[in-house]
Amino acid sequence: MAAATAPPAAPETRCTVTDGRLAELSGMVVDDGDVWAMTDGGRSVAVHRLDADCEIADTRTADIDPFDAEDLALGPDPEGSGAALWVADTGDNGLSRDAVAVIVLPARGEAQLHRLTYPDGPHDAEALLVDADGVPFVITKEVGSPAGVYRPAAPPPRTGPTPLERVAEVSLPSSDTEGGPIGGTGSRTVTGAGMSADGQVVALRTYTDAWLYPVPDGDLAAALSGEPARVPLPGEPQGEAVAFEADGTLLSASETRGGRPGELRAVPGAGASAAQPFSPPVDPAVAGDPAAADPQGVAPAPEWLPALLGGGVATGVLVLLAAALALRARR
Repeated sequence: MAAATAPPAAPETRCTVTDGRLAELSGMVVDDGDVWAMTDGGRSVAVHRLDADCEIADTRTADIDPFDAEDLALGPDPEGSGAALWVADTGDNGLSRDAVAVIVLPARGEAQLHRLTYPDGPHDAEALLVDADGVPFVITKEVGSPAGVYRPAAPPPRTGPTPLERVAEVSLPSSDTEGGPIGGTGSRTVTGAGMSADGQVVALRTYTDAWLYPVPDGDLAAALSGEPARVPLPGEPQGEAVAFEADGTLLSASETRGGRPGELRAVPGAGASAAQPFSPPVDPAVAGDPAAADPQGVAPAPEWLPALLGGGVATGVLVLLAAALALRARR
């Protein structure tokens, strides 16, 4: 893993979202310079274009009743050229849905509904990516276990439901970034996803951070199995939306919570950090002096270890403890 590098710039506030139609802002994309955003839940599909002041300038709707829409992705228009807005109707807090769905909103023409089924039972999911071929990738929101990455084997037909397959899993690193709806630091549940305009970087976000993955060959499943770079997003009341501008600027946005409105924030140049995987600092009090590591990269056990354990401890126990310390040092 690459050495730790200077952190990205702190997020800059662009504007505050005050329109009640976006009080639960949970998904966002940038299409040809325009920011589109949606709220989660509700009984209708509505995606809003925002102006520079976070006011709603236009709305695209569909005559479809969703169960729990959660995220927004940009993908190809299945019926024509150009891009379409893909809504992830994938929320399932009660883990009770037999099928989830994606709803495609083209710039012109009729919306399309594609139902999807998991191979291993219901999941709650708040993140969606769509590759250049129009294949959707659903990333689940798990607590205490890796997030699952699911996709259909091919672009879903208009009839369905279409079976999904589990193609990867994501275990996000720990973080010391503060924020989120329950306070504390380092949320690791996936609350949104976004892709750069050139398809070379994807972001998975949590309540406190965005994690960026390079996608050099267009293979999203392989990319999400790699090592991410971190962009801290501190202080958001309930951050669930993430997107990229064409120049690699990372945008993030939050729901309104506790009377505190969400903001649209920007981290210029964040996309470039995807080439530098995150390396959490090593605690020198535990790992010892890294410069004293042997040629194989294994740090010696601290001098206090034999005295603490006592002379009668079996050699095998010492070996196991030293190996664990060495593994932590490498991490």
